[in-house]
Formats: sequence, structure tokens, C-alpha cells
Amino acid sequence: MSELNMLSIPEQIDADGDYVIATYFLETGRDTDIVKKISSIAVEQTTGTWVAVPEETPEVREKHVARVVGIYEVPGHEFEIPTSQTSRQFVFQLAYPAINFGPQIPMLLSTIIGNISMSGRLKLLDIKFPPTFLEGFQGPKFGVEGVRDILGIKERPLLNNMIKPCTGYTPEVGAILFERAVRGGVDIVKDDELIADPPFCPRLKRIKLYMEKARQIYEETGHKVLYAVNVTDGAGKVLDNAKQAIDAGVNAIMINYLTVGVSAMQALAEDPDINVPILAHLDFAGTMYESSISGLSSHLILGKLARLAGADMVVYPSPYGKFPLLRERYLGIGHHLSSQWCHIKRAFPMPGGGVMPNCVPAIMNDLGFDCILGAGGAIHGHPMGPVAGAIAMRQAIDATIKGIRLTEAAKDQPELQAAIDAWGLLAEEETGLFDIKG
Repeated sequence: MSELNMLSIPEQIDADGDYVIATYFLETGRDTDIVKKISSIAVEQTTGTWVAVPEETPEVREKHVARVVGIYEVPGHEFEIPTSQTSRQFVFQLAYPAINFGPQIPMLLSTIIGNISMSGRLKLLDIKFPPTFLEGFQGPKFGVEGVRDILGIKERPLLNNMIKPCTGYTPEVGAILFERAVRGGVDIVKDDELIADPPFCPRLKRIKLYMEKARQIYEETGHKVLYAVNVTDGAGKVLDNAKQAIDAGVNAIMINYLTVGVSAMQALAEDPDINVPILAHLDFAGTMYESSISGLSSHLILGKLARLAGADMVVYPSPYGKFPLLRERYLGIGHHLSSQWCHIKRAFPMPGGGVMPNCVPAIMNDLGFDCILGAGGAIHGHPMGPVAGAIAMRQAIDATIKGIRLTEAAKDQPELQAAIDAWGLLAEEETGLFDIKG
């Protein structure tokens, strides 16, 4: 098959409907034959290798080889390359026959960003799935609406707390911290990603103590809370961990899905015995998306693929916190989690990593009401204690919903005022630039 025959018109690929289209960034040398290079990538990731082999017949290639859909240079030179330019940058698209890997994520990623992830300055920017391919995925079991139904909260953003310190405490200490956060108004409490089932804080004992606190608080106040216990382990143990946790009474589970494997989370989501929401934690994601010239885009790792694999809630960085992330990247992750996408239910975006009351108006302005605010240190490190820390977060949420600036709301709310005194305000809040939409 010639290089020209490997090129396809985008409309024809869409009409055929059985291709997954991957979009890449590529930086290469000034004198590279770009059509030859990208065509060789298409062959390398489907039917061929570095040398011709007898069984790679024209018939095999016709059915299974990837097609080059588009090659776009940035900037788009038409006549000559400037003599001062030593390299060239391209965005290109390859269409992979979905029959090559079927509706599963491990072989999908092995195909579209497998060996070529080691080939230099090449990054996977996006993946477009045909509706027929998506039919093979269940996606979130609960999603935004299901989680809201469990908690009985129809409109406002939800508040999540990560128990702090991250690890090193006993179940009894954790239960005290859990109770304080919930009494302040937290809707979801999750384990930190650094604690799973250590000998000093066994998972099943945590569940027993925390869920007893949740029961007591509900009976006293009517306030419901989800506890997302960390079931992260070797891939062969995750499902058993989750089932044992549910049998012990937990009402949500959390998994470090990138260290265990995306498909391990998908197995949880698709198992009928796992009848509680799943919270996906972001740790390890930076190894995949942080480079601008290799890896995968953040909205794929933390958005599209996490949702496809069944996460009901996904923690990811906020640009207003302690992890660097461009605002447009964080918005893109939120978009891919919560926008309509065929039959796949919407997942809750949960910005975290240094979220405190001063971030609340900005995040609600960005994401609307269908988000979860993930606050750890802002609750347990509040100057007046964890109960006040949770109250301050709820006060910031309520003020923002009402269109009241935090400085105004804090005048008669000492918990919020203490948080502002401790951590200040964002510049946007001080100048009143937010336009909050539900």
C-alpha cells in the first residue's frame, strides 16, 4: 500500500463509522519527509514493523492499517521553510480500525500511543470515538444525577473533604476528624490517596468507625454523607477490597486508578455487586500529561478516559491551588467530565489541591453548580478547627450562590472571616469580576 493510498478524507472516515481517530502533536527535523514519517507511524501501530513481513498482505493492510486523516503544520508553510528554522511542528490525525482492539481501554492505548510514546517529541492530544465504539462501555453507574439522588442535594455544588494528615493516624483519630468535617457540613469524605489498608489504620476498622459516625449524624441532623474508602491495591485484589468494603457498610469507594490501571476501575464500575459511587483520584497523572511534547493530554487522562471507565467523581488539579495547571486545561477536563456524551452519564468534576474558601467563587464561576469542591487542609487546618473549616467552605458556597461577595458574607460569619484572614482572597474576588451561573 503506497503512502498516498494510506491517506483518507475525514468525511469518508466519519461515514464509515468504525474508526477511532487519534490526534497528535509532532515536532520533527526540518528536512523530514512528513508524509512518509506519519504513514510509517500508522503502519507501526497497526499491521507492520521496521521491515516487510510476508503475512502483511494487501488484504490485511486494507482491513487493519491505520489511515492518515490529516497533517497540519503550525505555522502552515506553503512555499518554503525559513532558513532559520531547524525543526517543524505538526498536528496530525490517524484513524484506527476499532476492530483492531475492540471496546477496551488497555489495547486502545497500546495501539494509539503504545510504542510510539518512545519515539521522541510526540504527544497524544485527543481521541474521537465513534458512537458504535462507545456502546461497548457502561461509563459511570451513578454519575452526577445519581450521586445527587443519594445525598438528596439537587442543586448546589457538593463539598468533599480529604482527611488530613494524609496518613499515619489510627482509625480512632480518623473517626474524630471525619465527624468534625461532617458536622461542619461536608457531603463527601474521602481517604487521602496515601492511605489504603496499612497496619496502623486498617481499612475495615476505619469503615466501621466512620460509618457509625455518619449514622449518628444523620439520625441527629438528617445530613447524609458519603465515605469514599480507598481500595487501591494490586489489580487482582481491588475487586475483593471493594466488595469487602461494601459488605462492611461503606457507601462509596475511591481508587488511585492510574497506578492500579484504568481497566481495574472499569471492572469495578461494571460489576453489579459494586453498587456505590466510585471516586477516581488523580495521583500519577502528571507523569502522563505534564510534558508539552510527549505523553497524553490532561483532559484524556483525567477527563474522557476516566469517565469512559466508569468514574462517578474525578479529582483533578485546580489552577487556584497548589498544583500548576493552565486554566484552559482545567476547564477542558471539567468539560469532558460533565458535558453530554452519547449514553455515557456525566461525572462530577472535583477540583482539589489547595482549594479553600477564596477559590469557591472562581470554581463555581468556571464549572457551575455541578461540581464538587475538594478541600483538605482548608478544613482540617482552619484556625478555628475542622468544624469551622467545613462551615467556612459551606458559607462560601452559599454566599456565591446568592451572589454575595465573600468579604460581605464574612462580616457576620466568623468562620469565613477567619479563613479570609488566614489565606486571603483571589484578585478576582476582590474586584468582583465573577459571574456565577447555575
